Amino acid sequence: MTPQVRRRPLPAALTWTTAVPVLALLVLALTWGRYLPAVLSVLVAVVLVGAVLAAVHHAEVVAHRVGEPYGSLVLAVAVTIIEVALIVTLMISGGDDTATLARDTVFAAVMITCNGILGLSILLGALRHGTVSFNAEGTGAALATVTTLAVLSLVLPTFTTAASGPQFSPGQLAFAAVASLVLYGAFVLTQTVRHRDFFLPVAADGGVLTDDDHADPPSARAALTSLGLLVVALVAVVGLAKVESPAIEAAVAAAGFPQSFVGVVIALLVLLPESIAAAKSARRNRLQTSLNLAFGSAMASIGLTIPAIALATIWLDGPLLLGLGSTQVVLLGVTVVAAVLTVVPGRATRLQGVVHLALLASFVFLAVNP
Repeated sequence: MTPQVRRRPLPAALTWTTAVPVLALLVLALTWGRYLPAVLSVLVAVVLVGAVLAAVHHAEVVAHRVGEPYGSLVLAVAVTIIEVALIVTLMISGGDDTATLARDTVFAAVMITCNGILGLSILLGALRHGTVSFNAEGTGAALATVTTLAVLSLVLPTFTTAASGPQFSPGQLAFAAVASLVLYGAFVLTQTVRHRDFFLPVAADGGVLTDDDHADPPSARAALTSLGLLVVALVAVVGLAKVESPAIEAAVAAAGFPQSFVGVVIALLVLLPESIAAAKSARRNRLQTSLNLAFGSAMASIGLTIPAIALATIWLDGPLLLGLGSTQVVLLGVTVVAAVLTVVPGRATRLQGVVHLALLASFVFLAVNP
């Protein structure tokens, strides 16, 4: 008999999830601030997708180590911090033309998370497991916080009169920034300290699911390595999105879409890691984890972005228009009502998933054809 040759597993340094973030960072360094022809833009886009997939992998490793809801919090905050850096960078380089970029990106993030990620997660979970269950207390608290943040930061500027146009006066902007930080901090303390059990995955009978796919958690060293690679991957994702932004703006203009649609594309790119991670959790019957990602990302997107942008206005020359238009206010209101009706029962079917995906499709369509 021919002796069997056992293949040794690849060292961690040679796996694609380790190599791709490093490669993406190298591509970012080589392409930053340069004009890219069409072929190179396509190659950068391929590397960008690879970095997104690697980020999802490392986020899952960290989440498995620290458990819920800390894992969802790590990914949401990490992505949002780098998203803020991207928005500020584009606003500094764009001048008055980017006065609505923060509003467009943050509102797009809210609609994508509260309709896209939420709807897709419910639909995927319901298609595989029938009726899916989650904790209505924790999810309801998250939805209430997201709604309050959105109204304070995006709706009120449309109706205030201290400054002309849909914008805050400096004092109003400072108040909104402080209120956003307080609300976000209060929610994080509730989620991770006082009522952590409200945000743990639940079974159909209401019991808490504690067996994470019967797999042993990774070692502390592996989790720290994945945390570092997650940061590298997210930096590369947002940096490459910035590199691709001229191509995105040119494509939006060539298609005849409004310039505000650039914010939608940026939000879609930045939220891609969370979307994939939430979909995978839903298919594993961990819908609560998906909801933690959806509402946590929306909350972080507002609660961290608005204070950072408020601080950045110290050296930004152009105006900062945060107030939503009438169509956007209506979409936000319908989204909140639909989300409340979805959350209150603590259970959902594929119908609720389709409803939220229809709202996302309406948002995208109206962003293209206002």
